[in-house]
Amino acid sequence: MTPPTPLVHTRRVGRFVVHEIQAGGQQLDGGAMFGVVPKNLWERRLPADARNRIPMGMRVLLIEHESGLVLIDSGSGNKETAKFHDIYGIENAGAPIDGVARTALEDGFAQLGHRLSDVSLVINTHLHFDHAGGNTFADATGAVHATFPNARYVVQAGEYHYATHTNERTAASYFGRNWHAIREAGRLDLIEGDRDIVSGISVLRTPGHVPHHQSVLIDGGGEIACFLGDVCPTAYHLPLPWIMGYDVEPLVTLESKRWLLKRAHEERWLVVFEHDATHGAGRVGHDGKSYTLEAE
Repeated sequence: MTPPTPLVHTRRVGRFVVHEIQAGGQQLDGGAMFGVVPKNLWERRLPADARNRIPMGMRVLLIEHESGLVLIDSGSGNKETAKFHDIYGIENAGAPIDGVARTALEDGFAQLGHRLSDVSLVINTHLHFDHAGGNTFADATGAVHATFPNARYVVQAGEYHYATHTNERTAASYFGRNWHAIREAGRLDLIEGDRDIVSGISVLRTPGHVPHHQSVLIDGGGEIACFLGDVCPTAYHLPLPWIMGYDVEPLVTLESKRWLLKRAHEERWLVVFEHDATHGAGRVGHDGKSYTLEAE
């Protein structure tokens, strides 16, 4: 498997320059990704491989903001093993440099001419490993450090509590190494509810995938984009009942999607799909029965 292409796509959202960076490729079981939807329905749209896995991406957003670069989610990082990468179909690393594994996210920064130290703010939709793994990195000795040394990291307080009080169902997705170094450095900001983060960028609670999941609104003046996160991970999840088996509260996801996609459709938002390998963003349409993706 190779990471989805292109690595970087740049667009304007009002006054903001916004870069979509593919922080790596990923393949997960199609049945898990589409929950109760029968395989003979979802496979017509997204064929599976011999291991029943479908191609996915790990798209993040880098926003050029007047306060500094703002990153939304961070991919899976460089800390996991080859066995782990095989289980979750992750391909995000280039050739190591000085013994340190380099990630596709770093390649995207290099392509854009930005430095990791230029990031002033990281917003995590939630703390699963494929969304927050790139928050930190392991050096050549195995020591873990903040990837973005000058950034504040923002997540819902309820999500942090949920991530640090796991059970048999949730423990496989949450790894303390993705946030311990940040917390110890005093750079982890825990927030509650819908709120503005910096001028033009706010968060909306969209629970269901996890109880305190948040999506991110980018209001550039005259245009609004919404980074959906895992409330609607791909364009194929736009139909309301197409919900991941990974969601811990699928009926809550249904209600989050109901109001969020209705608003996105009515207000003509640009929506950004984090896990779609080919559809980075688009407008939400409606064909009279279901939400659809309009061609850009």
